[in-house]
Amino acid sequence: MGFEIAAAFRRCGSAMLGLIVGASLLATDAASADRTPAKELFGAKALPAAMTPSAYGSYAKGCLAGGVAIPTDGETWQAMRLSRNRRWGHPQMVALIERFSRDAAERVGWPGLLLGDISQPRGGPMLSGHASHQIGLDADIWLTPMPQRTLSYQERESISATSMLQKNKFLTVDPSIWTPTHARLIMLAASYPQVERVFVNPAIKKKLCDTWRGDRSALGKVRPIYGHDYHFHIRIKCPDGSTGCKGQARVPRGDGCDKSLAWWFTDEPWAKPKKKPEKPVKPKFAMLSDLPKACALVLDGPAPASEQEATYGTAYRAAAVAPAPAAAPAAAVPAAATSIEAVIGAAAAAPLENIPVPLPRPALQ
Repeated sequence: MGFEIAAAFRRCGSAMLGLIVGASLLATDAASADRTPAKELFGAKALPAAMTPSAYGSYAKGCLAGGVAIPTDGETWQAMRLSRNRRWGHPQMVALIERFSRDAAERVGWPGLLLGDISQPRGGPMLSGHASHQIGLDADIWLTPMPQRTLSYQERESISATSMLQKNKFLTVDPSIWTPTHARLIMLAASYPQVERVFVNPAIKKKLCDTWRGDRSALGKVRPIYGHDYHFHIRIKCPDGSTGCKGQARVPRGDGCDKSLAWWFTDEPWAKPKKKPEKPVKPKFAMLSDLPKACALVLDGPAPASEQEATYGTAYRAAAVAPAPAAAPAAAVPAAATSIEAVIGAAAAAPLENIPVPLPRPALQ
């Protein structure tokens, strides 16, 4: 009898020790996460959180549950920069890209989309390149048409997109590169009801304002922004059911070909800061605690068994996910100057232009 009691105490002691160790490990993980920038935590996740699809937070401060990957290749698209692992998005974003790619081929005569970054598997801040793209509702589309062959992995890593701007000329679209088909492609992207905004370079916006002769009702969605002369950026609205998603204010009425566009052609947006800080300012990175509370659960959520299981299409089964945490006419293809074949020999992607520090700009971009 005494032996059995002693053994029972030993078993209880072992169980208690296990609970203490487990709690200690959880506390250690939490403390480590609180000291690690969120971009490193989310950037380290290779697969999405197997949860009901939902966007949490805002486009530049949030995360994504239930993300799905767009296949690397389709009849009317190819994904670029595969090593970044940023071809993930909310299923509604991925579905729109697929539809847009088909419509662009059938209605605009665009041979196929080259897809840039969408989002990381679980969204969140990225290690490089973007402030937004955090909730799976943003996507970059190259302004270079897809070639009529499948690009190799190395080509997808090294080829550079084509800028639409004239070199050594301030905010001017290059007429030898830009075509009416580019205009139709961008305006098609803006035409979908779920699209909130399409970001382009100010010179491209001005070109559309000056030359677009079709329906201008969606032109106001096309917003000027720094960079974006190599690609355009599609942003969709918060999907139905994503109660934790914070959308933007509606774009102002009108076509946007007004003073807010004229501002970009003044010196103010491009002026260097008048005063430099006396001491170097240490950059402040967003921490997990800065994001919506649901993002901690998304970060630690279960992953699917494989990437294929979470790829949009026949392999994707929405029923298998767990609950989310509470909380124009056809036209000719652009000439060789805009063809990706013209830059296939490039050894590495050319860096984007140096974008100046943004100064105050018109609201509601």
